Amino acid sequence: MIGSVHVRVDAARRERARRASAGTGRARAIWPIAAVAAAFTLAQLLLVRPGMGLGWDETVYVSQVSGHAPAAFFSAPRARGVSLLVGPVAAWSSSTVLLRVYLAVLSGLALFLALRAWRGLFPVRVLALAGALFASLWVTLFYGPQAMPNYWVAVGALAAVACFLRARTDRADRAALWGLGASAALMAWMRPVDAVWVALPLLALGLARHHWRPLLVLLTGLAAGALEWVIEAYVSYGGLAQRLDDGSAIQGGLGLHFAVVDQLRSLGGRALCRPCTGALPNPVVTVWWFALPLLAALGLTVAVRARRTATTLLPLACAATAAVPYLFMIGYAAPRFLLPAYALLSIPVAVALVHLVTAPSRVRRPVAVALLALGLAAHLAVQLTVLLHTVDRTTAAHRDWSRTADTLHRLGVRSPCLLTGHEAIPVAFYAGCSSAATTGHNANSTAQAITDTARHTPVATLVPAGSRPPRYARSWPSVPLDGLRLYYAVPEAGS
Repeated sequence: MIGSVHVRVDAARRERARRASAGTGRARAIWPIAAVAAAFTLAQLLLVRPGMGLGWDETVYVSQVSGHAPAAFFSAPRARGVSLLVGPVAAWSSSTVLLRVYLAVLSGLALFLALRAWRGLFPVRVLALAGALFASLWVTLFYGPQAMPNYWVAVGALAAVACFLRARTDRADRAALWGLGASAALMAWMRPVDAVWVALPLLALGLARHHWRPLLVLLTGLAAGALEWVIEAYVSYGGLAQRLDDGSAIQGGLGLHFAVVDQLRSLGGRALCRPCTGALPNPVVTVWWFALPLLAALGLTVAVRARRTATTLLPLACAATAAVPYLFMIGYAAPRFLLPAYALLSIPVAVALVHLVTAPSRVRRPVAVALLALGLAAHLAVQLTVLLHTVDRTTAAHRDWSRTADTLHRLGVRSPCLLTGHEAIPVAFYAGCSSAATTGHNANSTAQAITDTARHTPVATLVPAGSRPPRYARSWPSVPLDGLRLYYAVPEAGS
């Protein structure tokens, strides 16, 4: 009897020891990627200046949920995911600093979860290196704390591919199925069309290999994320086909366009390259871009030799389909468009780099490590230089908008008010006004409606210096302002 008690006690101790050992093992397995994610958040807060101000597209997304200014015109290609993402902060606070800190922390957490989804598919050193490579790109750091959708499509794509791979090999992995559905919904919630492009190889593999459960979960996640966008298409845009057609027109007409050179031009820190003209950046700035496909191909070669082809080929295929529309189907460029491709390419590139420093003989290994360390240090220096230059330029532009808003207030154009003309959407947000346009992609009013509004509400229009104002503003007083001319009408009180 006493012996059996001792046996049970010993068994309980062994079980506790086993669980403690397993917990310690799991902690060791995730701390490197947790450190990368934490460093990513810290770098955003230190380098991207939480007080940078909101950009043009950010003001559109934030205005949908903010009490600071009326909602700006929401054009056909946009989706509501970003507005809902920032809602918990923007709905009650107008602080840009608070919003940036919130997004920086959230983006770091999202990167950690996306990398963690790959646990068991690759060694943790590969995952940590992949996360560091992606997180250290200037475009990732710049857009991580911004109210923009592309980073969230990127981390959603990274997690979705990992969860699909896990679900197809282990039918009992319910966490992978939940992760696949959630990450697919996140992508579609942010940019439905981009989500479809990312998912094409997953859909093809699921159909070809009869992976019905992950395929069904993937489709369900995409449908759930895109549901609001589809419903809104019928409620506000004349149907799904019409919304897609309008979105194509706003993007210059989707078709055969060679935008590779445009993307190269944008790598120097141009947030939007439209029209994309001018000289290419210094080759030092773009050399990493040409190294990406070469290193990814090496990573695939290493995977084939190790008989792990699918785990490396699938993220490569999804990166390719994610990049296709932005390299070959639109006539302009923005570096953020390729964030999903960069996130997915980080896995095979990390595989290649780890192979380069571990495969050589003991004699040559120190040389390989030194060369790789030197190359990565130079790469980081270039990324940091471009980032700081981009942040400085962007901050200056946002301060110009803020000064214009202050001038409007001094002239009596205060909320409730209406702003039209050059860069009316962001300036209107800074001033707390509505914005309107009679032509272009953001057309939402008429000249007569603006004239009628000016009879009882302060209205202003911004016109480039030397250009004629619209007919409704020609009799209004005006003042020069930073290369523009500001025309304004402030009705007398009680009129």
